Amino acid sequence: MTGRFDNIHPELTCEHARQILLRPLDELESQSDYYMAACHLINCPGSQTEQALVDLLDNPLKEQAVNIAKRKAVEILARLGADSSISKIGQCLWSDDRYLVENSVYALKLLRCNQPELIAKMISLLNENICNQRVLIQCLASLSVQESLSTIQLFRNNESPGVRGAAISAEAQLSGFKNQLSVIADHLVLSNQMDRQCAIQDLIDAQAVDYLPSIIGSPVSPAFRIRACRLLLGSLDQFTLVGSTHLVDAVLVDDPEDINIVHEYDATPDPHFLVRDLFNTDFSRCYLAMKTLSCVSSDVLWPVMFKEWEEEAHNDYGAHYFFMRLIGSRVDWSSQAKHFIEDILKASAINMRPQFQKSRSAAIYSIAQLNPDLFLELIPHFLDEQYSPPWDCRYVIILALESISKHTNRVQNQDLLKSLADDDDCFVQAKLASTQLT
Repeated sequence: MTGRFDNIHPELTCEHARQILLRPLDELESQSDYYMAACHLINCPGSQTEQALVDLLDNPLKEQAVNIAKRKAVEILARLGADSSISKIGQCLWSDDRYLVENSVYALKLLRCNQPELIAKMISLLNENICNQRVLIQCLASLSVQESLSTIQLFRNNESPGVRGAAISAEAQLSGFKNQLSVIADHLVLSNQMDRQCAIQDLIDAQAVDYLPSIIGSPVSPAFRIRACRLLLGSLDQFTLVGSTHLVDAVLVDDPEDINIVHEYDATPDPHFLVRDLFNTDFSRCYLAMKTLSCVSSDVLWPVMFKEWEEEAHNDYGAHYFFMRLIGSRVDWSSQAKHFIEDILKASAINMRPQFQKSRSAAIYSIAQLNPDLFLELIPHFLDEQYSPPWDCRYVIILALESISKHTNRVQNQDLLKSLADDDDCFVQAKLASTQLT
């Protein structure tokens, strides 16, 4: 189970990474080498890798460099599906490194641990409140540990929203009692963004598909909301999925008017402040800024945006996304600005750097809003296999075509969409089935 950020040291071979873990600590070039090697081994499945990581867990040294590498090692073993390492990872539950304990709980969850001694230890840890209670509750619920229910229920009114939400979600999973899920839904608009993100995961874990509209309106990164769509709708039959595409559409259009923003300004800030707020790590503030900027004229706005783009936004993946959205939210840009804007959007639509992936579909949709003819011309380019267009880019092409349908005809649409007819993604297929374009 690899991810887009896993192979960040492509020059490092699997054998070299394993050899690094065998070196004495004082012979390493850097104190972070153990950690780097453990991270890289996700790219090297097999018994040799599993043994190297298990041997690392046996390292008796207490130095921080070893501790952080062990935390990563248990995670990598789990992601590699190393069932044979369950007992060795389980021993880490008795560690005095609380972060190693936490990562080990997560690993045992992924590996579907069913060893009674380890299950009992996790319930004991939950009672003792000596490590992350949320992670423990999530693990016990995921493993369907019925004997943990009475303990978990004690946390339904915990002062921490993350723990409280996990307990309510776990109760729903273990007992089928879902009457309290509305409490988690209320967490979707809490002031702390981490609490909002946790609430989304809790609703996903409880398979609370009825709360998906509330999730979609939560002021968090669209990545969290689209993931909820994938996980809650993906298991539905195709007919139901076709009828639910409007929910996916809402996330991919991502109009700030449809977001339940939890912040407000005492007085309307100047355009520079508003554009800088697009860099904010709290997405509620980003959506508030974007909504407020709709009242600023493009002649005033563009010089501010251009300066920020050149200096920082082009390389800040959070602001980058909101620049794509803001650019496509209006059509009154000057001709000079439009020329530069189109170049930005075309490059962003095929940008394969991992951290900028959510900007790709936003850029495609914005091109359609600003220049429908250019969008129609570029569809084959966006779908070119050399750019590995992810499912949301393929989906948003259909969505964007719908939004500019007055510029096309049925025959043209059929020709443009023929390459998607055999798409293997159920969401793209559902969008094709729901559209009136063909």
